[in-house]
Amino acid sequence: MDLIELIEQNHVYIIMGAAGLVVILIIMMIILLVKQHKLNNKYKNFMKGSSGKTLEKVIEERFTEIDNLKNDSSKLHKELDHIKENLLTTYQKIGIVKYDAFMEMGGKLSFALALLDKNNDGIILNSVHSSREGCYTFLKEIIKGQSFLELSNEEKDALNEAIKSNSFME
Repeated sequence: MDLIELIEQNHVYIIMGAAGLVVILIIMMIILLVKQHKLNNKYKNFMKGSSGKTLEKVIEERFTEIDNLKNDSSKLHKELDHIKENLLTTYQKIGIVKYDAFMEMGGKLSFALALLDKNNDGIILNSVHSSREGCYTFLKEIIKGQSFLELSNEEKDALNEAIKSNSFME
């Protein structure tokens, strides 16, 4: 059986298959046309009232705003670094011990106050109160948690308390 005889015997099926294929192609074309129409409407709405020049201007303004934000962010980071640098030299650790210097009836009005930075550098302020003679204040320098002058027990306790306290910059 050759090809021509096969076509003649099955020509109804071939025509029906071709017609079905044409119907499928028409449906696909309608779907594509509807999608293209929706896309065209979106494009027209996007471009409505705007020319290419105004869109270009809007885009340039947005890029300028982004550049300004980058500059502001850079300035803020520099300021924060400066603040952090300054905070490292501030007193962050505190220790205080109140005591009765002369075992008098006046109570615990004397105190030793240790103020240290992150590196345990700072001062100890010792205020000795006497009900008879008044108040005397002494200041001792602390470097790396050590004093070159001899410390009283209360000053040592205040210094140890300050060293043990947490620095908020850590």
